[in-house]
Amino acid sequence: MQLGSRLIGPDQPPLIIAELSGNHNQDLNRGLAIVDAMAAAGAHAIKLQTYTADTMTLPGAYRIDDPNSLWYGRELHELYQEAHTPWEWHQPLFERARQHGMLAFSSPFDETAVDFLESLDVPAYKIASFENTDWPLLRRVAATGKPVIMSTGASTLAEVAEAVQVLRDAGCRDLVLLKCTSTYPATPLNTNLRTIPHFQQLFPDCLVGLSDHTAGVGASVAAVALGACVIEKHVTLRRADGGVDSAFSLEPEEVASLVTETERAWQALGQIQYGVQRAEEKSRLYKRSLYVAQEIQAGEVFTKENLRVVRPGDGLPPRYYDQLLGKPARQHLSAGTPLTWEAL
Repeated sequence: MQLGSRLIGPDQPPLIIAELSGNHNQDLNRGLAIVDAMAAAGAHAIKLQTYTADTMTLPGAYRIDDPNSLWYGRELHELYQEAHTPWEWHQPLFERARQHGMLAFSSPFDETAVDFLESLDVPAYKIASFENTDWPLLRRVAATGKPVIMSTGASTLAEVAEAVQVLRDAGCRDLVLLKCTSTYPATPLNTNLRTIPHFQQLFPDCLVGLSDHTAGVGASVAAVALGACVIEKHVTLRRADGGVDSAFSLEPEEVASLVTETERAWQALGQIQYGVQRAEEKSRLYKRSLYVAQEIQAGEVFTKENLRVVRPGDGLPPRYYDQLLGKPARQHLSAGTPLTWEAL
């Protein structure tokens, strides 16, 4: 799949998307600094979220009452007002990312956001987990003809299949499905990465990846080993700075590790391989073989005392050890001599 200037797929290193979300803390300069830091860390793309509090919910409609939530007690409209990225910031943030050679795109949360992002000529669209049942939004995004990356958190398999069909019917050709656990943060226990290869079986014409809300990089590295072509992580400058998503966001040094380790995991997948690789040929010297451990006279038999299985591999293979015990030597053999057929 072509996403902007970058190819993504099983035969390419994984695409690492740095999700800015609301960690700009309503400071454009901080947002630009995060873009700079992610570029220096090696991330391949910056993603924003395009909404306003009024396009997400109504004032006073809901207050978060889950005591385990990071946002317990917050009124939803107020929270989105704090977390949203002002629309006038999109262009400078996108431009800064492009200056670094990064892809830059966003998650629209309603059709007006799609129209706005089209005016900025984004190369792709991200559908957030909670929006993947919004069929009018899916149709509007698909109608752009651009690649779509869709998260699948808090979704039934039927909802995912329906969303895929809606996108396909509306013109989406290039689609990535991200395994996602919509808890903030997620835990390794509820991440269920074995879904990734199963997704690939169920939706063979899609690419698969992971939207990762766990701490650290371990889940993402494992996801690549299971076939993920795209990894999305929330990012910040420092978690200690606070911010709506800071608790489960990666700092620049961690993003650098994510980029390095996921690419290593992808490289290590290689192909099915048995036998001796060219790179291993010299190492075969260090396999064990049969050596004379004590001086042996011609006609003297081989015993457990005068014959040993040791390194290096210049002698006969150890498979012949039992057969040779009790057999006579043909010639005098000094200790330290690799045993060959000519000596028998």
